[in-house]
Amino acid sequence: MSVNDETRRGPRLSELRVRIDDLDREILERLNDRARCAQEIGEIKRDSETPYYVPEREKEIFEKLAGMNGGPLPDSAVQAIYREVISAIRTLEKPLSVAFLGPRDTFSHMAAVQVFGASAEYHPLPSFADIFMEVERGRIDYGIVPVESSMGGGVSDTLDRFINSDLQIINEIMLHITQNLLSNYSLDEISRVYSKDNALLQCRHWLRANLPSAELIETSSTAEAARRAATEEGAAAIASRLAAETYQLPLRVERIEDAAHNYTRFLVIGRQKVKPTGDDKTAVLISVKDKPGALYGLLLPFSNADISLTRIESRPSQQKAWEYVFFIDFLGHMDDPKIQRVLEEVAEHAMIVKVLGSFPRARFRE
Repeated sequence: MSVNDETRRGPRLSELRVRIDDLDREILERLNDRARCAQEIGEIKRDSETPYYVPEREKEIFEKLAGMNGGPLPDSAVQAIYREVISAIRTLEKPLSVAFLGPRDTFSHMAAVQVFGASAEYHPLPSFADIFMEVERGRIDYGIVPVESSMGGGVSDTLDRFINSDLQIINEIMLHITQNLLSNYSLDEISRVYSKDNALLQCRHWLRANLPSAELIETSSTAEAARRAATEEGAAAIASRLAAETYQLPLRVERIEDAAHNYTRFLVIGRQKVKPTGDDKTAVLISVKDKPGALYGLLLPFSNADISLTRIESRPSQQKAWEYVFFIDFLGHMDDPKIQRVLEEVAEHAMIVKVLGSFPRARFRE
């Protein structure tokens, strides 16, 4: 680079930095204006008992931002930024408490943060039963629970809790499960790898190819694996990026899972009902009468009304031996008259039709 080039760059860099400082000042002023508006909304909500977390409103905001976004920031980055803006400002209205299956720094924790942002109050609990119980009793505002994975299918513990719970499903998130090797040591210095059993299984081919001599040690969670790897010589962990940040472990290798398209679907549970967004799902629990053609009669109304089923799974009813309930997800919202007519027709072939909730449909994102 010539002296003339360096001379020209200096003033231009100074100009751009001054411009950035001015923009930061303007952004901060606008954020505080937004926060003041939210505080006024919070006062109105206190009087009307309107919920502070409104997933249908957040979806509307994200869609509007995507429509206005002219780049160069991608929509995913804009959404991530605004999720934290909304989270921080919502805390001024009311700090939200959120329960998830502990410990911290697991994928359940990551899913919760992706929904509620970093400013919520998070409570890692030891079981799904505890999550449902705390939300049912109003001691915690919301819970987040896994319901199915693309690799392992349905999560029976979650489904079984809905049989006797009055909680509503109010949102869903599809979390891309990526496994990372965390360690203070280089690959040739690693002698043992800690992780949860299913994480070790998901990475077995990579481990065999890259760390064939390392001892594989199961832990109770990926977060516990990261904690141990942070303090032991020659140790590594397979865990999340969140665990890497918490335990200040370098990400030696990212995305070491054998299956690239591993997703887990999480549900947000609460006590409110969600209004339609135009792109929704409804989840129902149905107990069919024990007679020939019962399942056919249950599904036929959906087919006749051209309603797409996105999932169907059976579970023991817990009431009588060899009696089952069906969990069905389909596109549409309970407030749609067409959906109501279909469920009325389904009820003619069922002993129980229980709506578990209508909620905004999640989209896959890499």
